[in-house]
Amino acid sequence: MAKKALVVDNDFFFVEFLTELLESKGYEVVKAYDGKEGVSKLEESVFDLLFADLIMPKVDGIQLIRLARKRFPSGQLTIVVVSGTLIEQMEDIKDIGADYCVVKGPLGEMTDYLGTLLDNLGNSKPNEPFVDSGKLYPRRATAELIDQLNFQKAVFDSIAIGILVVDRDARLMRANAMALELLHKNFEDVLNLRITDVFPQEGRGRLVKALKEVAKNLHLKHRSFYLESDSMALKIVVSVLRMGKNLDGWILTMEDIDS
Repeated sequence: MAKKALVVDNDFFFVEFLTELLESKGYEVVKAYDGKEGVSKLEESVFDLLFADLIMPKVDGIQLIRLARKRFPSGQLTIVVVSGTLIEQMEDIKDIGADYCVVKGPLGEMTDYLGTLLDNLGNSKPNEPFVDSGKLYPRRATAELIDQLNFQKAVFDSIAIGILVVDRDARLMRANAMALELLHKNFEDVLNLRITDVFPQEGRGRLVKALKEVAKNLHLKHRSFYLESDSMALKIVVSVLRMGKNLDGWILTMEDIDS
């Protein structure tokens, strides 16, 4: 039976390049074009190998890899980080559970060293980067971008109210530290769940009503309601996430009204 690989990258041509290479090595390949789709694919099947980019929309590679490693311990799933920003994020990679790390470059060169990596899987030492980072140099513009993203993440996690970011299909994409504290959940436990499944049963009807109201009425900036259960009493405020004219999802804020 052929081994199964999942390739997750928002670069269509790179996905096709990796797919062709993996198929030439005998792998059955499943493709995903952003981190959120990658999460869904991980929920649908069992894989032997995961290739994931780091910077992707909606759910980034770090979140995806942490989720994959939690569900599939080392030895069950080999995880390879492939990124054009690898050297700038080397410290993060050491913490998220990837087995191998390679840097994007000219496809001709990548064919050679990725082919060698695939041929030697199981023989190389896990958690030791396949590419010698000492030969790579951070690019200033990319390093500045990573610093900016890290700053934005720090702000997001430091806000003293809970924030949930929900995609247009009503599945959870992001949650800050306060939201996870209020929900008594780890992020890996709620990532890609339908937002109605994140909350207790008694509040779901009001949540669905609020989501529909702000989505249908362009002039309605937000809708709020209260959710109470044995373990929490929260004020929930729902607003629409728009990056243009179309609905891209929702933002939910959560505040503990008992504190």
